[in-house]
Amino acid sequence: MDTLTGLLEGPKARGAFLLKAVYNPPWAVRIEDRAPLSVATMVHGSSWVLPDGGEPVRISPGDVAVIRGPEPYTIGDAPDTPVQITVDPEQRCTTGAGEDVSESMALGVRTWGAEFQDAGSAVMLSGTYQAPSEIGRRLLSALPAVLVRPAAAADATLIGLLASEISRDEPGQEIVLDRLLDLLLIGVLRTWLADPGSGAPAWYRAQGDPVVGPALRMLHENPAHGWTVEELGVKAGVSRASLARRFTELVGEPPMAYLTGWRLALAADLLREPDATVATVARRVGYGSAFALSTAFKRVRGVSPQEFRTGAGVQAVPPLMPGAARTVVLPGA
Repeated sequence: MDTLTGLLEGPKARGAFLLKAVYNPPWAVRIEDRAPLSVATMVHGSSWVLPDGGEPVRISPGDVAVIRGPEPYTIGDAPDTPVQITVDPEQRCTTGAGEDVSESMALGVRTWGAEFQDAGSAVMLSGTYQAPSEIGRRLLSALPAVLVRPAAAADATLIGLLASEISRDEPGQEIVLDRLLDLLLIGVLRTWLADPGSGAPAWYRAQGDPVVGPALRMLHENPAHGWTVEELGVKAGVSRASLARRFTELVGEPPMAYLTGWRLALAADLLREPDATVATVARRVGYGSAFALSTAFKRVRGVSPQEFRTGAGVQAVPPLMPGAARTVVLPGA
């Protein structure tokens, strides 16, 4: 498994919350659903995303925005429009006066908002991943707070298909929508990773290095192997010291520390599989026993694997790396 495949393999929506929302100006919605990741695109009109503590980001028709949680944010027709509706972790929508409008503003299957539309109405499609394990924790820890791909680079056909499918209620519809959401997200991520100035994680950029790149691929392809820095150096054609120095310089941490993080990220995702046991997960990611994995997992994540899989810490998402950009707007195609 190469580093790109390892990064993009994570997005697997499972019953994602998808919605077509219709708004008439002025409008502003506060999102406090604690979701790890949301994807939004405008099919008519424009909007502004206002992440808490960040700069407003404009979304024009056809743009695709990836918004990382669980911190709250606001979407509205203008940066200074007062919040009118707040969405809570149960996807319940309430006004500032406390009125629940979740049902009264429903317009049909996965459609919500203003009953009457005109030329000034905004129409937004959004999809929300419900749990961090649906995206992959290594990816979540690398993403900026808001990532926007302009319409020129977006897949208009995919957005059109999502727009036509989102209001349907047919057998298997949930799976169709989940996969469309995954494809839309992966398309944005590939553009982000390919842009040298986007702020993609150092460990991803390092895959092009003639020494570190092969070492990274070996770690990703076989995380369960009992790797040592010496063995990685031999296979990469350099000395142990040279590999350790180069790897730390480009990736930001030593090879074995990176391997530990990769193994535990994989373990966190595997633990969400219903049939997985701590012992089987331990073997798959390179730990000799369930006890060894449990010790490392609790040391790094603060909860045991058993606590994690039953919900403790499931919403925890690593904070942005120091100095990381909070918002990234990719250049147009």
